[in-house]
Formats: sequence, structure tokens, C-alpha cells
Amino acid sequence: MFSDPIYSGLPDWTPTAERASALIPLATTGLAAAYLAATAEFAQTLRLRLPDGPVQREGTNLRYAAIAALGLSRAGAARSDLVLRGKPLDSFTRTIVDRAGNGAESGAVALAAWAVAEVLGEPSRSLLDRMRELLTADRPIPVVDTAWMLTAAVASDDSELAALARDALLGAQGGDGIFPHAIPAASLGRWRAHVGCFADQIYPIQALARFAAQFNDAEALAAANRTAARICEVQGSAGQWWWHYDARDGSVVEQYPVYSVHQHGMAPMALFDLAAAGGVDHLDAIDLGFRWLTTRPETTEPLISGRHSLIWRKVGRREPPKFVRKASAVTTSVRPGWRLPARDTLFPPGPIDHECRPYELGWLLYAWASQPIAKETP
Repeated sequence: MFSDPIYSGLPDWTPTAERASALIPLATTGLAAAYLAATAEFAQTLRLRLPDGPVQREGTNLRYAAIAALGLSRAGAARSDLVLRGKPLDSFTRTIVDRAGNGAESGAVALAAWAVAEVLGEPSRSLLDRMRELLTADRPIPVVDTAWMLTAAVASDDSELAALARDALLGAQGGDGIFPHAIPAASLGRWRAHVGCFADQIYPIQALARFAAQFNDAEALAAANRTAARICEVQGSAGQWWWHYDARDGSVVEQYPVYSVHQHGMAPMALFDLAAAGGVDHLDAIDLGFRWLTTRPETTEPLISGRHSLIWRKVGRREPPKFVRKASAVTTSVRPGWRLPARDTLFPPGPIDHECRPYELGWLLYAWASQPIAKETP
């Protein structure tokens, strides 16, 4: 059943695209609340500390600003103007590029390069050169950042840089399609080397699919298909995209937290790109994942807050901070599939994290605002 007034009147069989379209105005308003007009930045977090209190903005984040720009580029000029208080999206995107060129970390560099290439159609040579340095340096690099670099290189039509990132990803992929958290995985140490999170899977799917489409690369498409097939195979029965996976055998290391953005934004956008590139269509998994937002076994408390124009960040376990994730990483490092006994009884899922980060709303817009039904939404 739909648990928020935003879905009042919609029957259970309402198509996913229509339900996603209903969230586009909410995401726009939520992004506007996260925008800091005085400095042209986005907050790190919007947090509700008390049930009846105000949502508070905390910190700033350059990565999230780049993702917001990508999402707004698909939402249309009217929504972009509303969020950015009339500041042109082109101008806002250039501020991101300037900030990323001033000593930003690898993920921010990659996202800024992606944003400038896609939003403005003007590849940044300085950011592309910086990514080339990062990919050829003899030091570890996160899988997520590598995937973003590949997507940015494809958007910039830099075939040499794209090939570097593509090869790095393919070299890190496990036999069952699962990626670790870093390249090389051994850099994370014995207890963590085998673990990759959901983001470590979904961004490579997207990046490799885009590379395959642009450069007609069957190997890259096959790699993206393997990862997608595996995460869909182990998807929860209520549509949950699980959190930690084992790169050695493709098994699930730990299910929770389940993040809302994985359900409504990241999985749809990457799997849409895979299908568009000629890969396997996983529309059923997208639909099932999206439905988890409103119908799930972990809790009946709403995740979608029409009152705050936010989607709460995640459903986790009742546990000491990250205890089960850490313990599961250790036990599965000793033997794949070996997990804490009775963990769902001792540490049941259910608590909602009442915060929302701007990138989550940005990815929702990016995934759905360009869909036909979303374009018709006023």
C-alpha cells in the first residue's frame, strides 16, 4: 500500500514510471531546500533531528553539487531555475568545475568532468588530464571513482582516457561479476579486500554500458551484463538492493542498510543505460526495487515525506554503528558465506535514518525526469 499522501488515489498496479513522475516535484523542492544560494553550493545533508522540528542543513559537498547539476539538466529550465534561485545551470556547473580543479579529490574531479561534458557539452581538458594522472598513478583508486571517470571520459569523447578506465574496471571485476571497493582490492587489507558495496556495482554497470554503446565494445557490455545479472539474481524478495557483496563468489555479505537512492535513482539509471546499450533489460527488477519505497517488510513508517519534500535516506538495523557490516566482512573473509548466526533476530532491520542528501534527489531526477511520462508532468 502507498503510505504517503503523495500517492493518494494511485492503485497498487500504477506503473513505476508514473509513480516516479509523482516524485519529481518533491525532488525539486527538496533540492531547493539543500541549495545555499549565497555560495552556490549544496549542503552535505538535510537532517530531521526531532519529529516535529525543522530540517537542518549540514556541511557542503562538491560531489553532490555535480550530481545535482546532472539531475537538473534533465529536469528542465523551470525546475533548475527554481532550485538555483534563477542562477543559470550553465553558470552553476562552471563553478563546480572551477572548484574541482582546485585540489579536489578524485570523485569530485570525475563528477565535475562528467557534469561539464554532459551539461555544457564542453569537455574540460584540465579535468581530463587530472583523471589521466590519477588512473596512471601507482596508488589505489576507488572503483566508484574509476567508473565515474569512465563515464566522464565517454561523455567527453576522450577515447584514450576511456580505455584506461575501462581496462582498470575489467581487471578488477570478479568472476561472478562483482567488483571490490578499490583497485587493487588488496589495498584494503585482509578483512575488507573481498567486499564491494552496491555503488561499486551500479556505477560500473552504467559506465561500461555507455562505453560499450559509444565504442561498440562487446567485452565491456558483457561485463556490465554480468554485474547486473548478479545483483538482480540476489535482489531481495521485496525489491531490496542489498548493500555489501563478495567479489570472490558473488554472494551477499550483508544486506543492510537498504538505501532509498539505490531503489529510486541509482539502480534505475544504470539499468536503463544498460538496456539502451543493447544489454539485458531488467525492468522487472527496477519495478520491484522502486516498490520497496512504499511497501516493504522492514517497517511501516513512511520513507517518502511529502511534508518535508524529502525521501529518508535508509532503513538499517538495530545495532551498534556498523557492527554487523564489520563483523560480516571479517567472517566472510575467513570463509565465503559465513555470517553471524541469528543476526536478523539479534539485530533486526527497521530503523529509518531521517536524513536526505542532495545527490539522492539529483539521481532521482537524472533517472526519471527524461522519461516520457515525467516530461509531461507539470
